[in-house]
Amino acid sequence: MKNRFIFLFLMVLSLLGIVQGAYSQDMNYSQYFSTPTYYNPAYTGINSGLRARFIFRDQWPSLPIAFKSYFFSADLGDRSLPGSGGIGIMINQDTPGVGLINNFGAALTVGVRIPITSFMVSQLGIKAGIMQRRVNWDDLVFASQLDPKYGNVYISSFIPPDANKRIVPDFGVGGVLQFINPEGTISGNIGFAVDHLFKPDVSFLSTGGSPYPRKWVGQFDLIFSTGPGGSSMVSRNSDEPLKINLGGIYQNQANLNSLQVGVNLLKYNIYVGGWFKSTMTGVVNSSVALVAGYKYSFYEDMNIKFMYSYDLQISGALQGTGGAHEISLILEFDKLSIFGSSGGGYVPGGSGRRGGGPMECPTFY
Repeated sequence: MKNRFIFLFLMVLSLLGIVQGAYSQDMNYSQYFSTPTYYNPAYTGINSGLRARFIFRDQWPSLPIAFKSYFFSADLGDRSLPGSGGIGIMINQDTPGVGLINNFGAALTVGVRIPITSFMVSQLGIKAGIMQRRVNWDDLVFASQLDPKYGNVYISSFIPPDANKRIVPDFGVGGVLQFINPEGTISGNIGFAVDHLFKPDVSFLSTGGSPYPRKWVGQFDLIFSTGPGGSSMVSRNSDEPLKINLGGIYQNQANLNSLQVGVNLLKYNIYVGGWFKSTMTGVVNSSVALVAGYKYSFYEDMNIKFMYSYDLQISGALQGTGGAHEISLILEFDKLSIFGSSGGGYVPGGSGRRGGGPMECPTFY
C-alpha cells in the first residue's frame, strides 16, 4: 500500500509538470494501419465507399492504474463530391496521468483528390476540430497528505484552480501519394502530416501557458500480391493470392521520436503480422507488436474486419508493465455513395477519375 502511494505521488509530480507547461504526447497505436486518419487527414476518402473504424487500447495493464484509449472514425470516399475526395469524422479519448487527466478530441476531416496519372493519385487533407482536457483535482495526492506508516490520511491544503476543463480548437494537415502498377500486383502509399498545427494552449492555470506540441508524421506502405488484381476484397476461393504489406511510421513530437516498422500477411481472410516499435530519444524503449485478425465478407463489397495486437516489451525499462492490448473493428461498404455514383473496382487502363479506375482499388486494409 505504501509503495502504491509513493507511485501515485510521483505520478502527481509528473501531472503538475504537464499542467504548468511540460510537453505532452499523443497516444500511439500499434495498429496505425487501422487508424489512418488519426495520423494523417489526407487518408480521408482515399478509397471509394464508407469505412467505419473503432480501436481500443489498454496500455500497461499490470500497473494499478487505468491507461486506456478509444478511437472512432468514419470516412466516405465519394467521387461525386467537389474535389472528388472524401469527408470524415473522428473521435478519440484517453486517460493519461494515472487517470487524473481525461483527453477528448473530436474533428471533421476533408480530403481533396488530385489525379496525376491513371496509376497514381495524390490527396491533401485537413483536420478541424476541438481538443478538451479535463483534470480531477479531488483525486490529486500531495506529499503533505501522506503518512510514512498509514499512507494517505491527512487533508491537503491545496486549493484547486477554478477551471477543471480546457477546450481549444485544433487543426492538422497532411498529404498522401498513392500508386499501383498496371497489373495490380504492387501498390502502396507515402504520406506526411502535421498535427496540432497551431500548438493550442491547454494550460489550466492563468499564470502560464502550456502549448501542445506539434506532431510530425511520415509513413509508407507497400502491398505485394502474388496474383493479379490489387483489390483487398478477398474471395473465398482457395486460389486467393497472398498479400504482403510492408510498412512503417515515424513520429516526432516534443523532441521525442518513435519508429515502427513491420509486415502483415493476408491469406484466406486471415491477417498475421509482426511490428518492431522503438523510441529513439533518451532511454530507448522497444517492443514487438504481434498482430492477428480475420476478415469476413458479407457481400462482394461489404466486409467486417477484426484485428488484435499485443505489445511484447523487449527492453528493460518497461518490463513488468504488461505491454499493451489493442482491438480494432473495421466496417467497409466499398460501393456506398451518398452524392451519386462513385465508381468502384479495378478497371485496367481506366482514368482513375470519376466513374472508376485503377486507383479505386482498396488498399491492404
